[in-house]
Amino acid sequence: MIYCVEDDTNIREIEIYTLKSLGLEAEGFEDGKAFFTALENNVPDLVILDVMLPDLDGIEILKRLKSNHKTRDLPVIMATARGAEFEKVQALDIGADDYLAKPFSMIEMAARVKAVLRRCHKDTSSVITVDKLKINEESRTISVNDIEVDLTYKEFELLLLLVKHEGRVYSREQLLDIVWGTDYDGESRTVDVHIRTLRQKLMSMDYIIKTVRGIGYKAEF
Repeated sequence: MIYCVEDDTNIREIEIYTLKSLGLEAEGFEDGKAFFTALENNVPDLVILDVMLPDLDGIEILKRLKSNHKTRDLPVIMATARGAEFEKVQALDIGADDYLAKPFSMIEMAARVKAVLRRCHKDTSSVITVDKLKINEESRTISVNDIEVDLTYKEFELLLLLVKHEGRVYSREQLLDIVWGTDYDGESRTVDVHIRTLRQKLMSMDYIIKTVRGIGYKAEF
């Protein structure tokens, strides 16, 4: 999922259309308030953030993202006015991953989005550590309190998906599509059963998997 924060309706709609044509999920927001409200439920894979916004400016939004442990690693591409060198330098210093100088073409935007996503997701073999939980993607093993825990294939995939997208809420149907595959025609209750077993195996770390009533599940830590 990519969030586009842009107050110009025409530009925002074109950005979303372009991203969706590339096979990416995208959602747009006209100001910082709407953006932060959406972040409470879902943390996207990348944000395209305009500097000039009607409430909070993009630089202030970027500062808030980088000061919050849940969003500090969230990739951000800033959209700045052409020739605004100070804005570009300031954004990069704060932690922006790239910038687009307005007016920019959709071809350029698409290329920069692809490049940032590649850079930010290139290391798939690193060990993910959350408190006393360690997940090794390469060996497909996990441990809690340095004690190895035996997970089934689906349990591991569920845990990895939720942890790597902390804060993002997944419905049962989405989890079935992603983990079991789009051709799976079983019941969504399968997800609940696997989540319950996974929590039991995580022992003292079971708290990281949260139930979002009426929707599904998310990781939070």
